[in-house]
Amino acid sequence: MTKPICAVIGVGPGNGAALARRFAAGGYTVALLARTTEFTANLAAELGDARAYACDVTDQGSVARAFASIRQDLGEVDALIYNAGSGTWGSVEDISVDDFDMSWRVNALGALVAAQQVIPAMKQKGEGQILFIGGHRLAPRWCQGGGIRPGQGGPAQPAEAMARHLWPLGIHVALVIIDGVVDLPKTRERMPDKPAEFFVKPEELADTAFMLTRQKRSAWSFEVEARPFGENW
Repeated sequence: MTKPICAVIGVGPGNGAALARRFAAGGYTVALLARTTEFTANLAAELGDARAYACDVTDQGSVARAFASIRQDLGEVDALIYNAGSGTWGSVEDISVDDFDMSWRVNALGALVAAQQVIPAMKQKGEGQILFIGGHRLAPRWCQGGGIRPGQGGPAQPAEAMARHLWPLGIHVALVIIDGVVDLPKTRERMPDKPAEFFVKPEELADTAFMLTRQKRSAWSFEVEARPFGENW
């Protein structure tokens, strides 16, 4: 039996790699998309049934070429995981227009363009999964393309609009909100005094994401928050 295809956009050594590993373990052939294939080529070799593709989500042509290659090499995408994100520190008074535009292009426009690549085939099948990884805690000195907020807040609004349109067609659109600090070597280095339980574990976030794609249609979730048990909220 042919394996379903999962495309993970924004694959780095943290959440992206964890999502790729989880969906590969869950029976998917995985397409790994990132701006370069330096990291993803090695991950594809590790996973076995996976391929790496260069994709700049700020460039509509790059996105279209990447998905054309995926269709040719692997087939139509059954599950799209959008994990790309960009942010810039700064208040509303000192953030630059260029930085704001880049955040919007990665967090919001890229999400839209990528989804448009997979929706036609999902509609034809009457099923599919589109999952956005985001963030929403407000902070006065962090500006994103979707507003002044941390994490990957940009996909939230387009994700809800997509869900309202696509759910009745059998396509499950969902959003995972990360409320916490992801456990990475660089975050551990910046926060050496924090205990292990302070951080969001990428592999456990990936479990939450995979669970969403296994839900039955009569009880779908749209928004799920992932935060460490000790996090203030």
